[in-house]
Amino acid sequence: MADINIVLVEPEIPQNTGNIARTCAATGAALHLIRPMGFEPDDKKLKRAGLDYWYQLDITYYDGISDFFAKHPDAEFYLFSTKAPRAYTEVRYPLPVYLFFGKETKGLPEELLRANLDRCVRIPMRESLRSLNLSNSAAIAVYEVLRQHGFAGQQTGSGYLARSDHGSDELDQ
Repeated sequence: MADINIVLVEPEIPQNTGNIARTCAATGAALHLIRPMGFEPDDKKLKRAGLDYWYQLDITYYDGISDFFAKHPDAEFYLFSTKAPRAYTEVRYPLPVYLFFGKETKGLPEELLRANLDRCVRIPMRESLRSLNLSNSAAIAVYEVLRQHGFAGQQTGSGYLARSDHGSDELDQ
């Protein structure tokens, strides 16, 4: 089981889901897709956005949100919504954790949000805008959880800029 889990409830745009899949593959997060979806799993746009990382992805499909909760009754989860009362940075995320995002046109179901108000968080942005792109929101959330846990399991430096073509430390000079 992955420590970080992205749950997309009825995603509509294959490119967003493909980009989120790529973020999941790069970070070791698992992707959970709740039907109905606005595309098929073999959609070319979905595959293209995820690049060639699909083989490194832990992905699970569910037939509705009740199916998800039936299979994960004890899941620690947070619901990302523009309607949430507190910022995503005000939470200390446990591991494992499930980060929920709704469909691009409507967000998460109102009844789910109302029933779990203490688990609702938002990404702050200007009041005059409706929402961020779904794939950007998921990446922000994943990296906040990783940051809080010291980027465990992630490469945090490459050394690329630290050495010149001659092998000397440029940053030390």
